Amino acid sequence: MKLNIGVMILFTDERRGEILKVLEQDGRVLAKDLADQFNMSIDSIRRDLSIMEEQGLLKRTHGGAIPVASVRTMPRPPAERFGDGTEHQNAIAKMAAGYVKANQTVFIGGASIHYVLLKYLPKDIPFTVLTNSLEVAYTLSGSENISTFLIGGNVKSSGNITDALANEFARQFTVDLCFSTAGALSVKGLSTATPEVAIFYKTVYENSKKLVAMFEHTKIGQEMFAGMYPTGKLDVVITDSETDKEKVDALKAAGVEVLVAGV
Repeated sequence: MKLNIGVMILFTDERRGEILKVLEQDGRVLAKDLADQFNMSIDSIRRDLSIMEEQGLLKRTHGGAIPVASVRTMPRPPAERFGDGTEHQNAIAKMAAGYVKANQTVFIGGASIHYVLLKYLPKDIPFTVLTNSLEVAYTLSGSENISTFLIGGNVKSSGNITDALANEFARQFTVDLCFSTAGALSVKGLSTATPEVAIFYKTVYENSKKLVAMFEHTKIGQEMFAGMYPTGKLDVVITDSETDKEKVDALKAAGVEVLVAGV
């Protein structure tokens, strides 16, 4: 009997560990998705999330959970953040890269999907990239057809630069094309966990002639703490085939073109 209880506890701990991994990777978890993933009832998952909130591991939201401040300030390991990306990220990034034209100026941020985008960028035309990511700048430094400019400021542990100095630098540039993303996207707009980040990217977006947003299905229909930019001001949203049709239709009704990238 004790052995069975021990196995039950171990399984519970492992499951909650997996929930934290998804939370760190996607910036949020949905109870329904977790119930499907672990073949459990939604009520059981909600109990997990409630216990984890009591332990200070996350913060409950309607329908799921988001990171608490201590969790979301911890950067993902480079191997995960700058890896090959999920199949959905690759599908979205590959479609997005088709918007790059010769001699354009292009902004690319420091999210994991931005890093996935790099391998799909054109290699046969010249263009310029503006970035606030050390990793993106370093990766592109060896590209003969790309001129790269790095926005200055305080470098965070993630390798991204989003402080007040970076915001002032960003005001000096106007780009032809901006690849935007965030922790969440709803009909109201893009949002993220940190006000500083929201302010920085709002400056970049307002100085961009065309905004192409890249969002996996896990981020669509969600809202986070700090509003970043209105959905209606985006030119295109590219998502994956797992996004609910209702959510796609809602974004279209908000006045934005939505494209679905097949895996």
